[in-house]
Amino acid sequence: MKPNMLCKICPRKCGVNREVEKGFCRSGENPIVNLAMPHYGEEPCISGSRGSGTIFFSNCNLACVYCQNHTISQEGRGKVISIEELAQMMLELQDKHVHNVNLVTPTHFTLQIRDAILFAREQGLRIPIVWNSNAYELPETLELMDGLIDIYMPDLRYTSADAAGRFSRASDYPQYARKAILEMYRQVGHLAVDDDDIARKGLLIRLLVLPEDIGGIGDGLRWIADALGSQTHISLMSQYYPVYRANEFPPLDRSLLQDEYEKVLEILSETGLGNGYVQELRPSREWTPSFR
Repeated sequence: MKPNMLCKICPRKCGVNREVEKGFCRSGENPIVNLAMPHYGEEPCISGSRGSGTIFFSNCNLACVYCQNHTISQEGRGKVISIEELAQMMLELQDKHVHNVNLVTPTHFTLQIRDAILFAREQGLRIPIVWNSNAYELPETLELMDGLIDIYMPDLRYTSADAAGRFSRASDYPQYARKAILEMYRQVGHLAVDDDDIARKGLLIRLLVLPEDIGGIGDGLRWIADALGSQTHISLMSQYYPVYRANEFPPLDRSLLQDEYEKVLEILSETGLGNGYVQELRPSREWTPSFR
């Protein structure tokens, strides 16, 4: 982040000078990373046979009470590194022959990541870059990444402002997420894969179904079909299980029920969205990496 720049890179627009103070995301001017490794638990077109080179950033601009990565997103566990060190992480992952570099929860470090990608490319980074975000982003900030990000993989977490406010402290999430996803699509278009079904460029939208569909994922699927077309790739996830503070917020204090997931699958079928992935109903902590 440039000296004396007041941070307004996400919808929070905290306006703090991150050299000397911290805003909602509790982050300073340098990136904070918990883990960088080949990861095999992403969607098949992302993980493939050689894994996705995931870099897990610490902290977050949301405050989800059920976050499965809460040890890093909310508790901030991680190591402060330089932009040059971040670029080196990308290059080291490429040396491990992963299919891509996968930036997990990157939004609050957008400017630093941009500089790191540019530096890494000068040093020989050639594999695709995945932007794996919560979609609580500003289109004008995403414009800074145009031409640098090959694959956008955002969540569409809520269409309900009430749920977004109660469970993630972001009642304006639905409006910003939709604008952000439209900007992502403008940059990269629909998902394209190579002869081995590995993603090379495009948009893949993730939707985590919550108990009683309190996030309004059914409405999210309808919006995707209407705004982006039925050829849009989606990943409908049933892996929710209660963790972190979820026990304080019924019905988040239990896992997803079969009939709840089936209702969303029916809506998916009605929309005509036929590209992408659905999960079997098998909530498990095995989906979550073991963070340091």
